[in-house]
Amino acid sequence: MIVLNLKTYQETLENALLFTDIASEVVEKTGVRIVICPPSVYLKESAERFGSVFAQHVDCEEAGAFTGTLPVEALKKAGAKGSILNHSEKKIGSVEKIKTTVEKLHQNALESLVCADSVREAEELAHLSPTYIAVEPPELIGSGVSVSKAKPELVRSTVSAIHAINPKLPVLCGAGVSNKEDVESALALGTEGVLLASAFVKAKDHKKFLLDLASVF
Repeated sequence: MIVLNLKTYQETLENALLFTDIASEVVEKTGVRIVICPPSVYLKESAERFGSVFAQHVDCEEAGAFTGTLPVEALKKAGAKGSILNHSEKKIGSVEKIKTTVEKLHQNALESLVCADSVREAEELAHLSPTYIAVEPPELIGSGVSVSKAKPELVRSTVSAIHAINPKLPVLCGAGVSNKEDVESALALGTEGVLLASAFVKAKDHKKFLLDLASVF
């Protein structure tokens, strides 16, 4: 599984739908599951073109008088399939809020991908039974140095800790994932996929880059 967090880079704002189409083409060619996470302004259009679109964040508040929030109901309306939660650039901070949001996503038949920056946080989150947990040390995000190579013990320990609580909970890893060798390392450490952003968004040939990653699975 490959999760592409497009963030809000200038390249993303200009090419979010192109990136969505590339992901669709690579899925059709390889059969590998790819999730793409565009900015919220592109959620509906992306979901109309591709079947595996997640939001980059969603809020726990109900639909109602909550100015500036993105409720789960809005994701459902847009056709998204789920959301990233608790990314290091958008920390939720409260386990109770994460729990509420995960439950709301699942009640609406949507998936949850919850990020953890440590083994301890991953253990807390595993008790919430999200669809996926991604381990991402924030200091390596955007560094070009993959967590699977720089901190393999963190990935291995996180996988073990999560599976001790819930053996069926899929674990991903992110931060610095830049090439197929990083993906190979991640899978060898017991994960089921990767979460990445800048390496894809800023690639010279986006389709070739994604095909290379998908070839590992």
